[in-house]
Amino acid sequence: MFGKRFRLFVEGVQMRLLALTLVFAGCGLVSQLSHGNTYSSRQYYGAWQYNSKRSYHYRSYYYKPNKDYYGYKHHYVTYWPKYRQHYYYYNPYQKKYWGRVPTECHGKAQYEHLDEGDRRAEIADIKPESFKKQDKMPNIPESKDEVPMDLPPDDAPPGVVTD
Repeated sequence: MFGKRFRLFVEGVQMRLLALTLVFAGCGLVSQLSHGNTYSSRQYYGAWQYNSKRSYHYRSYYYKPNKDYYGYKHHYVTYWPKYRQHYYYYNPYQKKYWGRVPTECHGKAQYEHLDEGDRRAEIADIKPESFKKQDKMPNIPESKDEVPMDLPPDDAPPGVVTD
């Protein structure tokens, strides 16, 4: 008799724990859904990659055109040994370079942009004097809310020393 009551008691406790677990899991799911993209970063840079075919390094720059955008768009930041003083921004949708920053920014926005008419698919086709200095980073591409882009991380491509 005592064993049967104990077993019923344990089963009751297990059912209550299971019910509480389901309630808490449901609350967590609702909380995540209600927050949406609140905790995702608006922009970030990926790790360096190497293109052995053309001998240059690149990293992705991921961004959200607006804070509610689902997923990310991307551009590339490239490093060419021939043009080693700068990292160049490349738009893969338009297939053109559109700006650059010095490899050594020291945490200061030293961005140089290209006007639409000066943008090209190859850096070699861009005249150095076409780059125009500005005192701040441009806004996140395609954004309307004037949030500036972050500078690229300080790390150089693997095996590259910048100066």
